Amino acid sequence: MIKLIPDWAVHDEEFWLSIRRRNLWFIKLRYATVVILALFMVSYKFFLSIELSDDQISSLQYCTAFIFLYNITLHYIRKFLKHESESFNPLHLSIIQMILDLSMLLILIYYSGGVESPLIFFLIFHMIVGSLILPGIIVYSFAFAVLFIFWGITVGEYYGIFEHQHIKGYIPFHLHQNFNYVLSVNIVFAMVILITVVLTNNIARQLYQKEQQLYSYIDKLNQAEKEKTKYILGVVHEIKTPLNAMHSYLDLVLQKFLGPLDEAVEEKLRRAKKRSDEALEMINTVLKVSQMKLMDQVNEEEFEMIELIKSAIRRHSQFAESKSVEIKLIDERKEYCKIKGDQFLILIAFSNLLGNAIKYNFENGKVEIKLYNKDKTCFVEFCDNGPGIPKDEQEKIFQDFFRASNIRKMVTEGAGLGLSFVKEIIEKHHGTIKLQSPSRLQETGKPGTCFIVSLPCV
Repeated sequence: MIKLIPDWAVHDEEFWLSIRRRNLWFIKLRYATVVILALFMVSYKFFLSIELSDDQISSLQYCTAFIFLYNITLHYIRKFLKHESESFNPLHLSIIQMILDLSMLLILIYYSGGVESPLIFFLIFHMIVGSLILPGIIVYSFAFAVLFIFWGITVGEYYGIFEHQHIKGYIPFHLHQNFNYVLSVNIVFAMVILITVVLTNNIARQLYQKEQQLYSYIDKLNQAEKEKTKYILGVVHEIKTPLNAMHSYLDLVLQKFLGPLDEAVEEKLRRAKKRSDEALEMINTVLKVSQMKLMDQVNEEEFEMIELIKSAIRRHSQFAESKSVEIKLIDERKEYCKIKGDQFLILIAFSNLLGNAIKYNFENGKVEIKLYNKDKTCFVEFCDNGPGIPKDEQEKIFQDFFRASNIRKMVTEGAGLGLSFVKEIIEKHHGTIKLQSPSRLQETGKPGTCFIVSLPCV
C-alpha cells in the first residue's frame, strides 16, 4: 500500500477526522450534483435555448448514473476505514474520489464542447480541494494528468481526431478550430491550474506544520505541568513533616501528659490544634490532587458500590453525631451491578461528598444517600437540606480553589479543592457528576444540595 501519511500525522486523530469530514462533504456534494444533473436533463428544454445531440444526452445519462452508483459505494466503504497509515485508509479513499470525479468531469467537458465547455472551471475547484488534503506529489500528478488530457481533447478536436460536441444555442459559432482561442485557453488554463496547486498546497503544508508545532507546544506544556506537580508534591511533603510534629506535641500537652493546664492556655492550645488539623487536611488534599494529576491510569478492579458507601458513612458517623445530622442510606437498585475502577479513589470521592454534606449542614440536618441503576449505569445521590449553593455560582463549583459565598460565611476554613478532585476522580472512571440546588430535601430556608454521581456498570 502506498504510504501517503507524514510521520507527524500517523497518530494524530484530528488529522484523520479532518480527512473523514472532507470525504463525507464530497460525498454529500456528489449527491447534490446527481440531483442537479437529473433536473438539468429534465428541464433544459423548457428553460434554456440549447439543443443537445443524442450522444450528449446519452453521455450525460450514463455519467449521472455512474456518479450515483460509485458515490453510494464510497459512502458505504468509508464507514469501515481505519485510521492506519499502513492499510487502506480515508486518504486513499480521497484519491479514489479524485480519480473518479476528474474522470467523469473530463468526459462531461468533452461532451459539452471541449474547449468551449462551461464545466472547465470545476477542474480548478477539484485542484484546490485536492491540494488541501493530498500530498504534493499526488496533487501535482493529478494536475499534469488533467492538463495532458485536456490538451489531448482540445488538440484532438482541432485536428479532427475527435468529433467536436458542440452545444447548439450556447455559442453561436464554433471555436474548437480557432487556433488563437484554443492556444490561449490551454495556456491560461495550465497557468491557473499550476499556480492554484502550488499556492494552495504550500498554504496547506504551512498550516499543517503550524498545527504540528502547536501540538508540540501542548506536549511541552503538559510535561511542564507534570514537573510542576512533582515539585509541589516534594514541597508539600516537606511542609507536612514539621506540621505533624507540631500536631503531636500539641496532643501531648492537651492530654496533660506534661501536667495540668490553665483554662485560658488550654483554650488557646485547642484553637492551635484545630488550625493545625485544618492545615494538615489542606495539605493532604493538595497531595491527593497532585498524585491524581500525575496518574495516567487508575487501578482497576471490580467492586460493589454499596460497600464503599457504607465505609464512607462509618468514617463520618462520629462527625455526623456531633452535629446531630441524620444520615439515611436508600438502596433502590433493581439489579445489583459492580463497578470497575480504583476503590480507594472512589471512596475518597464519596467520603468528600458525604463530609461536605455534613460539614456544611445545619444542626439537626438531614443527609440522604440514594443508590439506583438505570441503563447499565449506577447512580449515587448525596443530598442534604443545608444552605444550598447560589445559582450564579453553581457553574464554578467544580473549579480549583472555588468556594461558594454562603459557605465561606458559615465555615471560613477550607481550600476549595475537594469538589474539583472529586470530579477528576469520577471522570477518570468514565463517569459524571452533576449538581442540583435546591435539592429534593429542601425545606423553608434550607434549599439544600444534591450531587448526583453516575458510573458505568460492568
